Amino acid sequence: MTTAAAAGTWKLGDVTVNRMGFGAMRITANPDRSVAIAVLRRALELGVDHIDTAAFYASPGGTLQVGEGEKRYASELIREALAPYPDGLTITTKVGPGEDPERGFYNATTAGELREQVETNLRQLGVDSLDVVNLRIMKKPGEDSITERFGWLAELRDEGLIRQLGVSNVRIDHIEEALAIAPVVCVQNSYAVDQRRDEDALISFCADHGIAYVPFFAIAGSSREGGATTDHSAAVEAIATAHSLTPQQVRLAWTLNHSPNILAIPGTGNPTHLEQNITAAALTLTPEELATLD
Repeated sequence: MTTAAAAGTWKLGDVTVNRMGFGAMRITANPDRSVAIAVLRRALELGVDHIDTAAFYASPGGTLQVGEGEKRYASELIREALAPYPDGLTITTKVGPGEDPERGFYNATTAGELREQVETNLRQLGVDSLDVVNLRIMKKPGEDSITERFGWLAELRDEGLIRQLGVSNVRIDHIEEALAIAPVVCVQNSYAVDQRRDEDALISFCADHGIAYVPFFAIAGSSREGGATTDHSAAVEAIATAHSLTPQQVRLAWTLNHSPNILAIPGTGNPTHLEQNITAAALTLTPEELATLD
């Protein structure tokens, strides 16, 4: 049986995790709560020791919709399925985007708003300290310094509410700003074999600084929050056919083969898709196949 360990490991700050992890954004897409719980538990059985989530990941499908009936929050499902959490499990979450009954979906811009979001994450996950918190920003060219916001999170880390820090949706200059304040253990950006390939320089920058690069939408591609794309390149399709794989497995294999500091976090609420994703941890592409995909 293939487990997440087949992908190898990376040092996420002061913890070592398997490079194949699990993203919780899609876990709420399954209307059957018991299946969602089973998928999370099965992920750990298959060696996953790194789960990515956020307080604003809610049904349906992980995309927050304010005022539309009862929501299932991914982090609450994680707590129900996995608490008390086993030793060695790292749960990464993020702040910046948030939910407010009056404002709806908003972006935190004050120290108080970020503290409130951290406390919401603590409450949903049922922990006293968050393993890793990423500052997720909305980029505005020329006017999007993260120094102040990242500094506020560093203060919460000093208080013991957060153990380690990361950043999301950022450029190299943002990472440099953050590193001047506190260690950065991971960077989460949108990236896939056919999307955002201008990120390659940023991935190398992260590798040189011992920072994990954690791509989201590696399977979704251009479908983004809509789930796994069906719009695959001819190269992806051809390699999948040659090896009797799914295109999604090829996309994940390329992701993991592309750089040793990349951590994959494919997400699903489907038990079969979970097994297929984990199997990709053991897939090795030839140099010729990698060159074709590149």
